[in-house]
Amino acid sequence: MTGRDPGFGVYVHWPFCAAKCPYCDFNSHVRHQPVDQERFARAFDTELKTMRARTGPREVSSIFLGGGTPSLMKPETVAGVLESVARHWTVPDGIEITLEANPSSVEAERFRGYRAAGVNRVSLGVQALNDADLRFLGRLHNVSEALKAIELAREIFPRLSFDLIYARPGQTPEAWSAELEQAIGHAADHLSLYQLTIEEGTRFHTLHAAGKFEVPDGDHAAELYAVTQEVTAARGLPAYEISNHARPGAESRHNLTYWRYGEYVGVGPGAHGRFIESGHRVVTIAEKMPETWANLVEAKGHGITGGELLTRSEEADEFLLMGLRLAEGIDLARYEQLSGRSLSSARMSILQGEGLVAPVGNSRLRATPSGMIVLDAVVADLAR
Repeated sequence: MTGRDPGFGVYVHWPFCAAKCPYCDFNSHVRHQPVDQERFARAFDTELKTMRARTGPREVSSIFLGGGTPSLMKPETVAGVLESVARHWTVPDGIEITLEANPSSVEAERFRGYRAAGVNRVSLGVQALNDADLRFLGRLHNVSEALKAIELAREIFPRLSFDLIYARPGQTPEAWSAELEQAIGHAADHLSLYQLTIEEGTRFHTLHAAGKFEVPDGDHAAELYAVTQEVTAARGLPAYEISNHARPGAESRHNLTYWRYGEYVGVGPGAHGRFIESGHRVVTIAEKMPETWANLVEAKGHGITGGELLTRSEEADEFLLMGLRLAEGIDLARYEQLSGRSLSSARMSILQGEGLVAPVGNSRLRATPSGMIVLDAVVADLAR
């Protein structure tokens, strides 16, 4: 994977969590009995084999173990999954292999096992650096445990990222700026910084609708976003994507595959994939319920229950939506190749006049910082 080559990624979804966070709408499930990890490892292997038959031989550019809470996996389970990927495709030395982890001390003890299995990048779900907000967010760790996990991860893994959620109730720009400064002091090379959003189907959605708490309004959230950009850029971790910040060269290669509209296979409960098969970009969507997914895999070799072939127009729209999230923007020639038409120069001119997009040389287009805040509207306008 060189330059802006989007690459070919493998995503593995571990759906289990110790507790369900009130803001989370990901496919995650709490089990009060021990999970049969050997069964799920076998099912991952089976589904990976089926996917290999569909994609043909490829060279993998990144592997991402997401969730749920992948750091609830035993190191042996992680090792088995990584060995399975390497059996089915070409996995060159030194590719990025990321595992998401929660910073509880019990899970941190597993870090050396994950490193021995081949994981070389860890993404920690820290979410806040004060204990009151960690409790509000339903996290099981405190700040002290988070900082210990960060320190241990920096010692063991070549690369580290961690997540924070901002635009929390009552959060001022000054408080967020100070928390960001503290985070950057601990960060190795990458931060993911997400605005708190209230998603349907979550506990926060119910509580928010009942008036139990308020989140910052649009103007306040925009101010917090501006603080985020200023502080990270000043400290050498500029935004390379709306919510992701890195020292140059330390960007998440796996996530760049998504945003650059590359191909990826998704395995595990609820996982999505997008890859070229017989000349068409296909979407695969797996069964969400973990045990049902495992039953399906054992019965027919995969747990895919949904999917589609994308039209050229749909591909082009997705390319716009993903690529304009990036500071580097999109390659206009690739848009033409996908869609069979050029972007409207009149619409681009109007959006440029409004300060929402900007050309990059003659070949690329990017959203400006103002455009990033209203990106869905910008994309909808360009895609018409």
